[in-house]
Formats: sequence, structure tokens, C-alpha cells
Amino acid sequence: MAAKHGVLGLVKVLALEGAERGITATAVCPAFVRTPLVEAQIAAQAEAHGLPEERVLEEVILAPHAVKRLIEPTELASVVAMLLGPDGRSFSGAPVTMDLGWTAR
Repeated sequence: MAAKHGVLGLVKVLALEGAERGITATAVCPAFVRTPLVEAQIAAQAEAHGLPEERVLEEVILAPHAVKRLIEPTELASVVAMLLGPDGRSFSGAPVTMDLGWTAR
């Protein structure tokens, strides 16, 4: 958790110190993304919680999400591409949160 706070602090400093040179900095903060690592965690979490694998995704991994699904890699890539393009020029010094309603709770 401290590392995540450190990254957000670094983004703020980079945004402020790089502003005069046209440098922007943004942290993309996704919830769980459908990756091989997350897919592999399902079996481990099933064992840890004594649940069948088919229940782990919704009852454990996605429990804090308002929207009960994983973020697809293409969704994350689209946000990063937007931030790197002309439409992302006004984003700097703040996180872009992609958490399917997790922090809204």
C-alpha cells in the first residue's frame, strides 16, 4: 500500500515540476484486470477461502466492486492510449481511477 501512495506522490511532483517543460504525469489505477496473474489467483483464493473456483471471482475477488466483472486489458489499453494522445493533454498530477465502483462505496 505504501508503494501505491509513493507512486501517486511521484505523479504529483512530476506534474508540478515538469509543467513548465510541457511534461505531464498521470497514474492509471485499475482494479483487477483480466490477466494470467489474476486468472491464476482464482485457484489460490478458492483454496484459501474454502470455496469452489466458480464462486471465488464474485464472492472474493470482485466483492468490493459495485460492477461485478474484471476489467478487460483492452479497456485499460484504451485509457492509456487516450492519455498518451492529444485528448489526454489536460490530465496531469492526478490518478485516473478505473475501479468499477470500488472507491464509490
